[in-house]
Order: sequence, then C-alpha cells, then structure tokens
Amino acid sequence: EDPRDALEDAERVHIVLSDDHAVDALLERIAPAIPRSAIVVDHTTVAPQPTATRCERLEAQGVEFLHAPVFMGPQSCREGSGMMMAAGPRGRFERMEAALAAMTGNLWYVGERNDKAAALKLLGNNMIFFMSAGLADGYNMMRAVNLDPMEAFELFEHFKVGNSVQFRGKAMAEGKFTPVSFELTMARKDARLMQETAENGGLRLAALPAIGARMDELIAQGRGSEDFTIIGADPRVKAAR
Repeated sequence: EDPRDALEDAERVHIVLSDDHAVDALLERIAPAIPRSAIVVDHTTVAPQPTATRCERLEAQGVEFLHAPVFMGPQSCREGSGMMMAAGPRGRFERMEAALAAMTGNLWYVGERNDKAAALKLLGNNMIFFMSAGLADGYNMMRAVNLDPMEAFELFEHFKVGNSVQFRGKAMAEGKFTPVSFELTMARKDARLMQETAENGGLRLAALPAIGARMDELIAQGRGSEDFTIIGADPRVKAAR
C-alpha cells in the first residue's frame, strides 16, 4: 500500500504511470527511500521539458535516473518484444542495458540528452495518431462510394505507404521542398477531390479539411509550385523570395 515498502534493497526501480504529474508526485514521495545504489527507470510517456527538469532535480538529490519510454502494448510486454528507447548518462545506461534488453525486442539508446527519448516518443505517437486519422478519413471516403473498408484495405498490400516516411520524411527534416513528383497545387486538387467524394456520399472528414486549409495558406503565399511537403516547413523560418 505504501510504494516505499517495495524499495528496500532494490537494485533498480521501474515506474510506469499516466503522466508527468503522476511521476513527479510518486518521486516526491519515494525519493528519500530509494537506495542510493539503485537506478530509477521511468517508462512513462511524458513531455520533454518536465523530463529535463525532473532529471536535474533527481541528480541534485543523488538519485540515478533514466527515462526509457516504450512502444509496447500489453502483448509485447508479456512477450518481451516491441521497442524501448533510453536517454541519460551512457555509463548509467550500460549498467542497465542487459536488464532493459530482456524486457523488449528492440532497445535503442538515444544518447545523453535526458529529454530526447521523451520527445521521440511523442513524435512516434503523433505518427500513430495521424495515420489512424488518415485511415479514418480514408475509410469514410470509401464508405461514401459504397466500398467496404476491408476491401479497400487491400490497397496497402500493394501500396507501401510507409515508404513515404523514409523518402519524404528525410527530405522534410532536411528542409528540402523542391518538387520531385507532387507539387502543392496538384496535391491541393487531390485533397479537394477526397473531401468532395466524402461529402457527396453524406460523410464528413475530420483531419483532411485542416490539411487543406494549411495548403491554401501556402498557396496564397505563392508557394504552390513547391513540393506538397512544404506544409511541414519550419513556421519560424520565412521562405526566401
């Protein structure tokens, strides 16, 4: 009933909670009872800024801490599969490496920047959300033309949409938006066709209208001849004219 009771003679402490507030509340309660020879590993999905602050605070208290968020559902936890990232001092990670590797199929040490794994976990979940939202819109578009989503899903046995992350994702990260095959004005036309197809069938799309609005903003700025991935340009940087 008191989590401090579980800490006696502990070699390592694993935390899996809901959010930053829960992690901080627990650590505040248990920190004095954590054996100084133990390493605390937090697997919670949390925000980068509080993670950096948390690490600094614990270091000042003499608590050794690693952040190791996971892409693992219940089944992969049981099987020791899935993926785990770890961020923190290299020597500390190396002391924990064997134990963490036994918990997952893919253990990735992302480096000593304490908040990096937290940031990457949010990026990964962001992609899961957007892929799911894209599928939701796409399936509604299929329903609008009386095509069953299960039948439509066959497309992905032939069209490997994940390749776009490797191809377009790298160019976007590098800030390269020279048209390769799909300029923004033509992409906007396709987005309009998608929305019209759904609406003509009496169904509404949730994510695509926001993407279309962003495309319209950029076209109005005179950027319609650039690659459609310009929607991902750094908004803090003005385009050179």
